[in-house]
Amino acid sequence: MKRLLLLSFVLFGCTSENITAEKVATNLNTPWSINKHGDSFYISERVGTIAEITSNGKVVHKEVKLTNDLSNASEAGLLGFALKNDFDDSHEAFAYYTYNQNGDSFNRVVTIRQENNSWKEVAIHLDSIPTGNIHHGGRLAIGPDGYLYVTIGDAGNPSNAQDAKSLNGKILRMREGETFEIYTTGHRNPQGLAWDKDGTLFETEHGQTAMDEINRIEPGKNYGYPIIQGTETKDGLESPIITSGDHDTWAPSGITFHKGKLYVASLRDEAVKVMNVSTGEVERSITGFGRVRDVFSNGEYIYFVTNNTDGRGAPNNGDDILYRLKE
Repeated sequence: MKRLLLLSFVLFGCTSENITAEKVATNLNTPWSINKHGDSFYISERVGTIAEITSNGKVVHKEVKLTNDLSNASEAGLLGFALKNDFDDSHEAFAYYTYNQNGDSFNRVVTIRQENNSWKEVAIHLDSIPTGNIHHGGRLAIGPDGYLYVTIGDAGNPSNAQDAKSLNGKILRMREGETFEIYTTGHRNPQGLAWDKDGTLFETEHGQTAMDEINRIEPGKNYGYPIIQGTETKDGLESPIITSGDHDTWAPSGITFHKGKLYVASLRDEAVKVMNVSTGEVERSITGFGRVRDVFSNGEYIYFVTNNTDGRGAPNNGDDILYRLKE
């Protein structure tokens, strides 16, 4: 296997900044996915609640009534969350969660509807996707084409990513009421999705012992795991445009574009990493907040949530927190 030497050097020159950011809301409960509508934020929490945050910073944790109990597996719970484009009228969102059934864990994509002080599951779109104790994937994002995109992890079984009969290790695309399609294959644990101004899709992915990836996603392509990883190449398989290399681990999660740069939430590296996808350069790291799960841009500010209460961090007073940063 050949190696892309250029990509293995992109980290040189990256600077870290310990900065001050404004606290928008505190005491979140293992938050996972940021949505904003009007002046309010809606953030999924792995314990099975949606945190609604008003413009004055008031937080209300609203229960999500699901048809199955959430899984107690590592990394599991209520994960992806995306308000529908017609949220004003429907009060509905898509959600992704991991549930228990007869001692096993599965992933499911559903519609949930806001009803007074809670949310309720009202439709199931994808169901019975087997998963293990780790690597559930779980990111949901509505693309500029109006489709819902879904990332599904390999469930801790690398062979799933190349198995055409398995949905694990894949990115799916679907419209409500229509059959889903497998958009791309060969993923380990895809965690973030974002489109640039030209409509090009990018994805973050956890590597195996380092080898974290930023991929430019094209329909029908195979992103190689576990045949190739990180800087490795092979004909017919796609290599990342940016990688952490053989020695560094980012554990990248949610991503967003802001003023032309890709902002990447990083759990293990405890940073928001700012990347230039045109040059393949990691320009800088915003640090000092602990584990970061998701990022969101409204065009003026960057918002991000910490994940110090997920069992792998060191919580401080008030964690977890939604921050706002002028960039």
